[in-house]
Amino acid sequence: MKVSYYPGCSLASTAIEYRESLQSVARTLQIELEELPDWTCCGSSSAHVINDKLAFALAGRNLIIADKIGQDLLVPCSACFQRLKKAEKELNDGKSISDIQHKYSGKIRIQHAAALIREKLDEEVISSKLKKSLQSLKPVCYYGCLTVRPPKVTDARSSEDPQEIDEILKFLGADVKTWSYKTDCCGGNLMLTHPELAKKLVKKLYDMALEAGSDCIVVGCPLCHSNLDSRQKEILSENGDKYNIPVYYFTELMSLAFGDPRAETYINKHLTDAKALLREKRLI
Repeated sequence: MKVSYYPGCSLASTAIEYRESLQSVARTLQIELEELPDWTCCGSSSAHVINDKLAFALAGRNLIIADKIGQDLLVPCSACFQRLKKAEKELNDGKSISDIQHKYSGKIRIQHAAALIREKLDEEVISSKLKKSLQSLKPVCYYGCLTVRPPKVTDARSSEDPQEIDEILKFLGADVKTWSYKTDCCGGNLMLTHPELAKKLVKKLYDMALEAGSDCIVVGCPLCHSNLDSRQKEILSENGDKYNIPVYYFTELMSLAFGDPRAETYINKHLTDAKALLREKRLI
């Protein structure tokens, strides 16, 4: 299976472990990722809060490149996914970008990495690659806001209770816990502008994950991962708590389950200790 691939800026910088584990998973599942040629930043939140025209042009240009290629587009980052889906709606409504003559066909599908993997590959295919069961793990899956909402933009099958990451991990043996906070906001970029508010939102996610009986949180968004992983010691120390909740990208656990010898090196890049739990469960 061959798909176009839009990595976005984060996977080339702060989320390298997401990129490397995704590429490993793709090789195992025989998904050929063709990186979008000459791709540029989608603008993410920086552009769309200051200039609608720029925000549309940045994301729309990448979609036109993908449209010319004609393959479905895999997007790992939820923020990138949101911006590209928004631009898709505008292109389909006839909006154009100055100096680009190509007429957008709208025939390609733009999908978050987890949704594409789950839709294209069934339980039999995914579980057939299993080398190391995740049955000892008790994760909660956290999708955040941008992957599924608003559904008129994202075309999510379920904007309140998405299941793609849950199902993938269940196929690999994990004891996935149910919770009602999987699409709650982590604060996003508010961690930079209003950190006290964002910290409260993140602390609530930690508490609710533990209440659900989980031992880790699994994500598919670089910004969510950053907020939950990099600020954990700070947030807990401010509240007098001492627990440690590892935060994994779903692709990291997939690569571990598939027997990738480099899986541990991806997890080494985390700021909150993510290896102790895996050692305890004899997964590394």
